[in-house]
Amino acid sequence: MGQRKMSGLSKRNEIWHIDKKVNGVRIYESTGTCWLEEAEKYLVRRLETMRQATVYGVRPKREFREAATKFLLENAHKRSIQTEAKALRTVDSYIGHLTLESVHIGTLQPYIAARRKEGVKARTINHGLGIVRRVLNLAASEWMDEHGLTWLNAAPKIKLLPEPDARRPYPLDWEEQVRLFAHLPSHLMEMALFAVNTGCRDGEICKLRWEWEVCSQIDEVGSVFIIPAENVKNGEDRLVVLNRVARAVIERQRGKNPEFVFTYRGKPITHMSNNGWRTARKRAGLTVRVHDLKHTFGRRLRAAGVSIEDRQDLLGHKSSKITTHYSAAELSNLWEAANKVCVSQSKQTLTLLRAVAKSSHAKVTQTILHVGRKNG
Repeated sequence: MGQRKMSGLSKRNEIWHIDKKVNGVRIYESTGTCWLEEAEKYLVRRLETMRQATVYGVRPKREFREAATKFLLENAHKRSIQTEAKALRTVDSYIGHLTLESVHIGTLQPYIAARRKEGVKARTINHGLGIVRRVLNLAASEWMDEHGLTWLNAAPKIKLLPEPDARRPYPLDWEEQVRLFAHLPSHLMEMALFAVNTGCRDGEICKLRWEWEVCSQIDEVGSVFIIPAENVKNGEDRLVVLNRVARAVIERQRGKNPEFVFTYRGKPITHMSNNGWRTARKRAGLTVRVHDLKHTFGRRLRAAGVSIEDRQDLLGHKSSKITTHYSAAELSNLWEAANKVCVSQSKQTLTLLRAVAKSSHAKVTQTILHVGRKNG
């Protein structure tokens, strides 16, 4: 005669699962084991935990691994979920088995020490710590069990590490821009020129589609681009205002591809930070990254006296307002602000880059035109 098992246990795919109702509350979960004895012990502990919570108001103890799983399931829709899942997998081997109450900066020290020994940068370690902190904050504030208790009484303070190895933004000055752009292939030069005049990110530029172009119905502004939220880092629709230089770049791309604005040999470009970019910056004697083009736009807006609110809108920063809904006056104001970065304040010249195609060879030469001098 086979061994009798506790009621509420059933085996699926070699693993014992619980499906049991206790005082009107259903327990429906995996025990995580293929052994009946261990599964029964797990169920006994689970029932005792429920009794303690019901009778005495004792908060059930949960492992960090359970909380991390809940976090990943609730945020499965996020574009960054794969990166966050990878960070949590790394952290799991150090704290996954600990109860939520046992997770704090002290118990995270082995994780920090091991990652440092592996040569991982402080910024990457902080990314993992930040996600742990987020999970604990949710457990202490939002996640409630069937007894009306939060998963964690109070979230501990998890201080992030100093980041001496973090690379500072490197906005280009006008001379450096000319030097770098002179070495870029024509298609990358156009994309870079668009970046320093719109503040768009690498991914936003590479994925830019003609279907996102919208007529502003304001003659001086012309059209704008509205990038859908799923293609924007902060998860909000992104308004891209085109100043005179950005507008000229767009017009030069028109008709090349029916779907994507920027292409190379008829195909979309996956990222700007490629061999062409690395070769150009090496020849120019610079260590600039593609993302520094966004910083360049922001720095020039600030130097031109553009307000912080307008800078945030033009750079596509997260905002509490609906950033793609503007009045005609607001849109005209943003267009005027964006145009303030078209003029180089150094050397009193207006510097423009123009691609001049050679006749039969499809090769492109960058020429620098100095148009007049400012008076005064």
